[in-house]
Amino acid sequence: MTDPIKNRLQDSVILIAGAASGIGAAIARRCIAEGANIICADYDLAPVTKLAEALGPAAAACQCDVTNIDAAKSAVDLAQKKYGRLDGLVHNAAAPSTSATVVDLDESAWRHEIDVGLTGAFLMSKFAVPLIVASGGGSIVFIGSQFGRVATTRAVAYCAAKAGLIHLAKAMAVDHAADNIRVNSLSPGAVATTRLLRRFADFEAANAGLGPAHLLGRIAEPDEIAAAAAFLFSSDASFVTGSDMLVDGGYATR
Repeated sequence: MTDPIKNRLQDSVILIAGAASGIGAAIARRCIAEGANIICADYDLAPVTKLAEALGPAAAACQCDVTNIDAAKSAVDLAQKKYGRLDGLVHNAAAPSTSATVVDLDESAWRHEIDVGLTGAFLMSKFAVPLIVASGGGSIVFIGSQFGRVATTRAVAYCAAKAGLIHLAKAMAVDHAADNIRVNSLSPGAVATTRLLRRFADFEAANAGLGPAHLLGRIAEPDEIAAAAAFLFSSDASFVTGSDMLVDGGYATR
């Protein structure tokens, strides 16, 4: 008897922007485990190439600066050339967050965070949507944040980018429902990725510092976010579109 979870994404083709590490890499691993073929795209080519090699023949890698329209098109073109179709897109790319208020924040830092986190999703979708339509439909998942729902201190660009990403997903869901494309955002709380190591000495310290803000008393593992993303790509989520799925351990509840 086959495992229905293992085969939920069998033979589908999913492009992941921001796949080199953390949540993006975990999504790539989970989708491969469920039978998908993956295009791993990232600004940093070396780690994403290493990831694709580790994942095996069902994965390919490409360098992609999501803020560059030609690079975004090239990543989607790779899916067409290699597999002849595209069934799903993940936008997980995000710039390092600058700790600042609007008074302190440099304009270039603002533009960079918005360009990577929000404009990048627009550019990737611009080219992915027609190929997904040609493939008969599919699913798009934007990786948001609980801070797209609730604010935190000194993170104006990050909060704005994530809030925009959540609403971009809703607007696209309206536009492309007739094309059989479901579009959702997935908003994690704090996750044990290298982003946290810019603020904490290690994940134990990050968990001690940030865990109590979550109802479950801990931060998430990347695999927990990946499981939710795989659900959104699967037929189990066939009636889910225009939603923001909070996978935040209860952070935004209080």
